[in-house]
Amino acid sequence: MADAPTSPYLVLARKYRPRDFTTLVGQDAMVQTLGNAFAQNRIHHAFILTGVRGVGKTTTARILARAFNYEDASGPHPTLDLSVEGEHCRAIIEGRHVDVIEMDAASNTGINDIREIIDSVKYAPSSAPYKVYVIDEVHMLSTAAFNGLLKTLEEPPPYVKFIFATTEIRKVPVTILSRCMRFDLRRITPEIMTAYLESILGQEGISFEPEALAMIVRAGEGSARDNLSLLDQAIAHGNGTVTAATVKAMLGLGDRARIIDLFEELMGGQIGPAIETMRALYDMGADPQTLVADLADFTHLVTRIKVVPAAADDVSLTPDERRRGAELAGKLPMRALTRAWQILFKGHDEVARANNGLQAAEMALIRLAYAADLPSPDDLIARLSNQPAPAPGLPPSAPIARGPSNGGGGASAMRVEAPRPVMTEAVAAQPSAPQPQAALATVASYKELIALAAAKRDVLVKLALEGQMRPISFEQGRIEVALADGADPGMIATLSARLQLWTGQRWLITVSSKPPEGMTMRQEAAQRQQAAQQAAHEDPLVKAILETFPGAKVVNVTVRDDATAALPEAPPPPPEEDDE
Repeated sequence: MADAPTSPYLVLARKYRPRDFTTLVGQDAMVQTLGNAFAQNRIHHAFILTGVRGVGKTTTARILARAFNYEDASGPHPTLDLSVEGEHCRAIIEGRHVDVIEMDAASNTGINDIREIIDSVKYAPSSAPYKVYVIDEVHMLSTAAFNGLLKTLEEPPPYVKFIFATTEIRKVPVTILSRCMRFDLRRITPEIMTAYLESILGQEGISFEPEALAMIVRAGEGSARDNLSLLDQAIAHGNGTVTAATVKAMLGLGDRARIIDLFEELMGGQIGPAIETMRALYDMGADPQTLVADLADFTHLVTRIKVVPAAADDVSLTPDERRRGAELAGKLPMRALTRAWQILFKGHDEVARANNGLQAAEMALIRLAYAADLPSPDDLIARLSNQPAPAPGLPPSAPIARGPSNGGGGASAMRVEAPRPVMTEAVAAQPSAPQPQAALATVASYKELIALAAAKRDVLVKLALEGQMRPISFEQGRIEVALADGADPGMIATLSARLQLWTGQRWLITVSSKPPEGMTMRQEAAQRQQAAQQAAHEDPLVKAILETFPGAKVVNVTVRDDATAALPEAPPPPPEEDDE
């Protein structure tokens, strides 16, 4: 007797597709909202589900169709309690129920396809309590199709429900969104996804390593379908087991511990060992672009742990990532991490476009290693001006010393002078003593205030002091001014804020209530210039020059207030001789 034909294999994403809300993972907020709505009999007629790929939009639509059309021995009644299959549940799960119409908007984009829906909603459902229209990727509908659906969507018959699903919610017109109850399906967190995959592997009777699941969860990026597809592939690749080695080979990942070693070598300026480590990972099958991406990923992890220490408790991290990531976050300054991220981000694009990815990756790593000891702009300015650098609140990024690094033998061997690690124990152990700050300015007169504004390159305040204000009185911490006609009253607050910033103390600036008398500093300067011009024309030498050269004129007269100070001092009188 011939063997009975075996049924075809069903992938994990379909075999373990949730059939009710109790098995739907990672969407508790939506389930709670729907549960309250059903309990209060406040069931909307149109829903729109949005989220990234594989988080359960179509699955949720089918579960909702079951909930609408649930019917048991007591009769039809919408409910979220689907533990017992109703009369219509099996047909809806298998996608063959006549009253649950699923449509793909990617292949049915025109107004004619929507017109069929508009014509069919006039007729009551054949057997189920509700006629449910599920439109997937609804953002692909044309403008005419959206407009044709508006009236029916706003006032459908009482037996019609609409469920839309899309990954591009911004492409859906607001006129459609305003007629629907919107649910944003979230990415599934690593903790929930790890527990979900472990339960599936337990049901399948497949052994696994926690580190392998962490790699799959990280690669799946919060998508249940992506994680299950990767898990399917890992099971096949590992011949019925899921191990870290097989997942690394399957995903083209380098060893996470070796990636951390490579990161430490680069941040320490040890370019020779770093090139050897990268070559070894490449020989093991790791892709150069993936290696650069892994380095950028670890750089982001260390930076995130430095900002949020609780990030080290993420279950998707390996033990090495948790322990060594936290250690590096405590040693590396923020400026070194952000600089490394920028170099790796640019290097990833260079590797993708290069004819030889390995060469491009090595050049990116060399650039990163030599940038590890670059001073910050504040340090560089301080060195050029021989002034102490301002204390930014972070450890200094400059290395303590440089030392040679041997790259070994062979064609790939390199011997270079590389910077020493920026996270050495000596640097980490230094006390964070505050750096001396620049002395604050002092102002003793109105003219010194104008000179201070000029030194600070605050043109707005300088022009206001010269042309919009006239000093009445000036004391330490208190200034009284009169505003000229057309002056901006808001400059008083601006001047007060600048003075507090420049001098480190509060200044009380008052505006005189008396009408302004006298002239502003600019008007006084213009008057002095005019008087100097007049005096120059009266000078006999200037008159003689103007008479000698017809058409000549005085263009500018420079007034020197310190003219007398510039004169040489008279020699002291000789000592008088004694009569004797």
